[in-house]
Amino acid sequence: MSTKLVKVGAIEIGAGLPLAVIAGPCVIESRESALRHAAALKEKADRLGVPYIFKSSYDKANRSSLHSFRGPGLEEGWRSSRR
Repeated sequence: MSTKLVKVGAIEIGAGLPLAVIAGPCVIESRESALRHAAALKEKADRLGVPYIFKSSYDKANRSSLHSFRGPGLEEGWRSSRR
């Protein structure tokens, strides 16, 4: 069974290529928090020599409580990514 080559920006994953890491906080709490997490994870991935892709959600609807923080939502999530 062969796997498909997928490009994410400049990173290629799958098709027998070495491991890549896709990681980040479950949900964005703030722009500053997301950038801080991304920088820390990128530094660790660089130290290990593995490609890194940041992933987090702006609206995490599948929370364990109806009253849990779901994220900043689409509008603020979009604004935060464009700054």
